[in-house]
Amino acid sequence: MKQEKGKICVFAASSARIDKVYNDEAYELGRIMAEHGWGCVNGSGGMGLMRSVSDGVLDAGGHVTGVIPKFMVDNNWGYDRVSEEIITADMHERKEMMNNLSDAVVALPGGCGTLEELLEVITWRQLAIITKPIILLNTKGYYDPLVEMLNRSVAEGFMKHTHCVLWTVADTPLEAVEAIEKQLEEGVAVSDTKFYD
Repeated sequence: MKQEKGKICVFAASSARIDKVYNDEAYELGRIMAEHGWGCVNGSGGMGLMRSVSDGVLDAGGHVTGVIPKFMVDNNWGYDRVSEEIITADMHERKEMMNNLSDAVVALPGGCGTLEELLEVITWRQLAIITKPIILLNTKGYYDPLVEMLNRSVAEGFMKHTHCVLWTVADTPLEAVEAIEKQLEEGVAVSDTKFYD
């Protein structure tokens, strides 16, 4: 196994009913991560984009840490190919563990679970609970409506203009990894606090 620079947490869909391009991009992200020396932390899912990103990392000789709640293990929703599996008591502990183990976050396209995880880490960064890169991999423009909504939040005063540094949009897997490496090298931008004077 290659020497790791650190770990990237990847939030991703577990659905198998999606366009092949999403799986291809997830696999490519995993491959590029491993080739650049990054390990992966994800939800240990055995289907969908979670599985694809794990396969990409593992096929390129990288390491995948899967973090999964016990009820999902009991339902056989895990992926037995991950390098190591950490079983948590519940979803809250899972998210905390994934955050604690990682140096950066990439959100692949996904449904409610992925969106909830993404918005929570953006909120954590807004509150200065974490300071790490948060990248939206915008395959097929998937995240365009969310970015539009966030920009509207800024335009209408629900967020500060400086909060736009909290996330970065990448169009390709390579752009996502390069954005992480650049931010960690140059220093992750810190926004103003959430609250107005």
